[in-house]
Amino acid sequence: MLRHAIAPVRRYTKASHDVVRHSRLNNDAKVLLLYVQGLPESEAAATKPLSEHAARLGLKGRAYQKAKQLLSDCGYLHEWREQGARGRWVTEQLLANVTLTRDEASRVREGGADMGVGDDVPSERPPTVGGPRERTVGDSPQREDLGEKNLPHPPPQDPTPGADEAAVGEEPEPEPVPNSGADSEAESELVQAEGVLLSLRHAHGDLLLGVREARLLADAAAEWLRRGVSAADLRRALTTGLPTDGVRSAVGFLRHRLVQKLPSARRQVTPPPPPERAVAPARRGLVTCPGPGAEHVFRPRSEETHCLRCRTAAAFEVTLQPLSDGWRTRVQECASGA
Repeated sequence: MLRHAIAPVRRYTKASHDVVRHSRLNNDAKVLLLYVQGLPESEAAATKPLSEHAARLGLKGRAYQKAKQLLSDCGYLHEWREQGARGRWVTEQLLANVTLTRDEASRVREGGADMGVGDDVPSERPPTVGGPRERTVGDSPQREDLGEKNLPHPPPQDPTPGADEAAVGEEPEPEPVPNSGADSEAESELVQAEGVLLSLRHAHGDLLLGVREARLLADAAAEWLRRGVSAADLRRALTTGLPTDGVRSAVGFLRHRLVQKLPSARRQVTPPPPPERAVAPARRGLVTCPGPGAEHVFRPRSEETHCLRCRTAAAFEVTLQPLSDGWRTRVQECASGA
């Protein structure tokens, strides 16, 4: 590929390679960013929204919304919605040619536009008045003798035996052991709750929160997690049923919903005690069965005197006994009577 480039001498805009070669920004977002950064001071000072500058470039509708979303996701565009003195909502936009976090953008908005530039540059100091002079050489200053004597330090005193015994008898109080397990669990719940709050902007654009705003609401959201609500259910509870006219203040709306829709605390269900196992009866000894046949033994379960086989045979013989002749007489009487 051949390249022919002539450096312009006027009417040009300096563009950083980080912007031109950004992989996530599309062409519309890059052109819009460079166009706004190249505006003269007279037009840049005017309070025009970003949509008017995009309209001059022919970006409208879906193309403008997509470029604006990409600039916001990459940290080049920041917006603040505030309610003015007369109750009207005002949106303030900040477009930078470098990526800024929410805190850095807030500091730039408050007046620190030159933040981080020239902080480490040493300032110019005026020269010292007068020319160089020669150093005065002399003896060490004489000390005034006050007539005091330097006495050596007193010898260390021998410890009394009673003090040693008292020191041995006293045991140091045990230091309280910090509850590291509970603290780590609470910290993890706060981190998880803050992550859920920061991810709400993906579900709805009106629920965009800054890092500081999410940390203010993290305690209330972590209480949901402590009461057994999962992160997905918490996100669903905060993003469903939004007002039809839009959310004016994301912080106020989410704080109200976290407090008003707080679920009840989980009940500590005590598991029932395990059933007591029945004690198996002691095994009895072998008993000789008096039944017919060869001598045999069995182990009775209660008070049996015969084995199971003998008892079964006796019951079978009782059921198969021949019927008496009385039934024939009864049948004949019934037939003759009829």
